[in-house]
Amino acid sequence: LSGFETPTSGSITIDGMDMSNVPPYERPTNMMFQSYALFPHMTVEKNVAFGLKQDKIPVAEINDRVHDILTLVELQDYKKRKPQQLSGGQKQRVALARALVKQPKLLLLDEPLAALDKKLREQTQFELMNIQDKVGITFVVVTHDQEEAMTLSTRIAVMNDGEFMQLGTPTEIYEFPESRFVADFIGSANMLEGRIVEDGPDHVRVKTDLGEVFIDHGQSVKEGSRVWIAIRPEKMHLSKEPPLKPGPNQAFGMVDDIGYLGDISIYKIRLENNQIIDVTAPNQIRPKSRTHTITWEEKVYLHWQASSAVLLTK
Repeated sequence: LSGFETPTSGSITIDGMDMSNVPPYERPTNMMFQSYALFPHMTVEKNVAFGLKQDKIPVAEINDRVHDILTLVELQDYKKRKPQQLSGGQKQRVALARALVKQPKLLLLDEPLAALDKKLREQTQFELMNIQDKVGITFVVVTHDQEEAMTLSTRIAVMNDGEFMQLGTPTEIYEFPESRFVADFIGSANMLEGRIVEDGPDHVRVKTDLGEVFIDHGQSVKEGSRVWIAIRPEKMHLSKEPPLKPGPNQAFGMVDDIGYLGDISIYKIRLENNQIIDVTAPNQIRPKSRTHTITWEEKVYLHWQASSAVLLTK
């Protein structure tokens, strides 16, 4: 996108114009580096104005655009400070302002929040979304933080070996993965292997080692086909009590391990076939006694809704 590499096939189009053979300095793109790359000897306003001066923009216009962008990122009162006098979050906003002030058609962000602590990173995610909405420029963000990708994005591309495995909204990627790779890569997913025993117009039934699984959103899959079922940990429910009657979408196991994360707990359940299943549950109430909690080496029952499972054929 930035022009540092030449594509071996296909084309790169920005705002309807083919950029495949256009050098980086002529592309309508700007980049915000992970390290911010601020000039330490320049003030905030001079850092932000640098690109405009290089383009020989009139001084009056430079002053207006710098003022407007610093107001947008709420740094107008810090314009005379130098980078070493700023916090990490303020440096990040200076780098963002410097990239946006040139009004590119595409802004490239290389792990922009990686240097921030967790709370500031979460806060800045929403600030970035708000700024992007106001300026109306397309942001392309490279990140290894899946929560960051889910929060910031309107579209996500999941890549493997240089190829797009799936392109879609955060909800589509998470709730309806198209392959085992995407289901396993984005978040956590429990995988069950089985064969199709019924392919209805609005449902499928799959026979697995754990019993029958009923999925209420059908796909056109030939009966007898080998398939995989993905179920997110938060969509599975644990109980000490057995179900009122046997049926599909049920399993039995023993608590192998528990991870307490504050707001949620992660349960590792060892099933009858020795497979480990992850189940997450919110810690909504403080347990008053052991009888209210599920603990290690307890026998438990799992169940999930027909809409909670995703059928995967690849």
